[in-house]
Amino acid sequence: MPIASLSTAAREEVRRLLHGPCDSSFLSSLHKALSADAWSDAARGDAPGDHLLRRLGRLGDLLPAGDRLFEDPARLSTVHAWAAVADPSLCLAALVHHTLCLGSMVRLTDEPGERLKRRMEALRSGRVKGAYLITEAGQANSHLATRTRAEFDRDTGEFVLHTPDPQAAKFGSAGTLDVPQTAVVLARLVVDGEDRGVFAFVVDLTGDDGPLPGIEVSSPLGLDALPLDYVLVRFHHVRVPYADWLADGAGIGSDGGFHDPAGSSGRRLQHTLRVGQGLWATMPAVAAATARQSAVQAVNYARQRRTQSSLAPGAPLLAYRTQQRAVLGALADAFALTCAAGGARAVWTDSLAAPMAPAGEEAGAMGFTPWAAVSRPLAAYKAVAVRLAARVTADCQSRCGFSGHLDVNRLAAYHGFHHAFDAAGGDSQLVFYDIGRSLTEEAVTAGMAPPAPSATSPRWWPVTARRHQDGLTRHLSERLRAMDPSDPFDAWNPLLEDAGILGELYANALVAEDVARTVDGIHDHGLAQVLRPLAALHGVMAARRWSGSLLAHGTLRPADVQELTDVADELCDAIVPHLPLLTQAFAHPEDIVAAPLAATDYDTALRATLSWTRGGAR
Repeated sequence: MPIASLSTAAREEVRRLLHGPCDSSFLSSLHKALSADAWSDAARGDAPGDHLLRRLGRLGDLLPAGDRLFEDPARLSTVHAWAAVADPSLCLAALVHHTLCLGSMVRLTDEPGERLKRRMEALRSGRVKGAYLITEAGQANSHLATRTRAEFDRDTGEFVLHTPDPQAAKFGSAGTLDVPQTAVVLARLVVDGEDRGVFAFVVDLTGDDGPLPGIEVSSPLGLDALPLDYVLVRFHHVRVPYADWLADGAGIGSDGGFHDPAGSSGRRLQHTLRVGQGLWATMPAVAAATARQSAVQAVNYARQRRTQSSLAPGAPLLAYRTQQRAVLGALADAFALTCAAGGARAVWTDSLAAPMAPAGEEAGAMGFTPWAAVSRPLAAYKAVAVRLAARVTADCQSRCGFSGHLDVNRLAAYHGFHHAFDAAGGDSQLVFYDIGRSLTEEAVTAGMAPPAPSATSPRWWPVTARRHQDGLTRHLSERLRAMDPSDPFDAWNPLLEDAGILGELYANALVAEDVARTVDGIHDHGLAQVLRPLAALHGVMAARRWSGSLLAHGTLRPADVQELTDVADELCDAIVPHLPLLTQAFAHPEDIVAAPLAATDYDTALRATLSWTRGGAR
């Protein structure tokens, strides 16, 4: 059944599911900005930095003005999701540029002055490239112990930004030295010798002629999995005007008194870092878009590729159950990520409207990272989204043979992007440790879980996952109570692996509930019938991955786990008739993807990318 056979209302539901409340005219403009023809100006011989700025400017033209950047979270997420499908490196540059650099200026300034507004507009329009410098390369957990200093000079009213030692050098994507770059730099504010917490400062790094005075930039650091202009940056007594301090309500009065509505250094760090919520809320949409495209290409390959096995000569790969479970499972996981993108966007929208917590309110506990304390659900969404997308893209690669590893088919780039992002933007494993530790310490007696429906229902996995989460939490709480509470490290050190499992399960349960909620909310009966087996297959495949833990804690019985394969096959049979509709809906336009694996005739499309040399020709 092609997508055109759906009613107008159903097609509208599909559009909103995939792209949020972005209208068709916006999507058309985004398509035009990202189409392959739009990048033809790279052939003019422009410097790489100028080319990147032009691309960032095209994306910025589709977003609200700089000081209103976060007024439309769906538009921001969709721009970056499409950019990831077109070019993961562009997406990463844009995420840093928009959500972290420009986003810090938006979120950490109540009333931006004219100077800051000009900087915002320069970033939005692509006249300047934005960077975000938070990580200090010489120590672990540097976000919790920033050592770069910004000392207030009372005589001039400026701040003096300085890197105290080589280990405090900042790591970031700031190596594009041939264009102007502006960074948001996190540094420890020192006033009259007193530590006032970590704040963000706007700092110009480079001009047309390279690094500015006092800015020291290393040679490039290569990272093929996530290619960008990575370098280390050090500051040597760089003067920063008072207006370039993103004070977030804090201030230094004419009488010299310092005030900060955050009330404590812990609360200040959380408020300074809340800009990360925009990145975390956007990543599920990015993961969903690349996972959908990867799954579509894997399904396309499996339908076209004929096997010569003696079992069934000439049968397409998709006829094999093993291939069905893999590629249709990838399609189901991509759908789950699509639902999670909507869930994350809703959480972020609510957080944007939330006021700053009162100064007297205790800051949330920060363990290995500050991220879960800043926003537990959004940090969890980021971590689970990039990890699931990395798995989907890797599975699709392996199921497409050598074709899955060819650069032209994009799967390697999609996998590299998400695999590397497991550590970037807040280390996912550390986030899971912190969430699991917090859930254990907050443990309360859970009520009786509702009975789980059949595993063919989209509701089965959310109920099962939450019941398993409750069991894991009780198990860890009992173990923790048996430990010596006088030494937190000795108490938690043997429990961290299980805490990480609990944190990851919490994130998976968020996604599972988003899937069930999304399917329940579909109004068109025919569309709901198409999506229900896809939703249920995500749950069954997730349960198969979690089977060891589910069995170990008695959440499922061996017979339940043994039945999952048969249930998966039953759901695959229900999905196969709807593959034309699903792949057509999930695929991005061909000129955005430009991958032979996405073509109707893959072999012909691949050969069209090649030139040939014949020996002996004269």
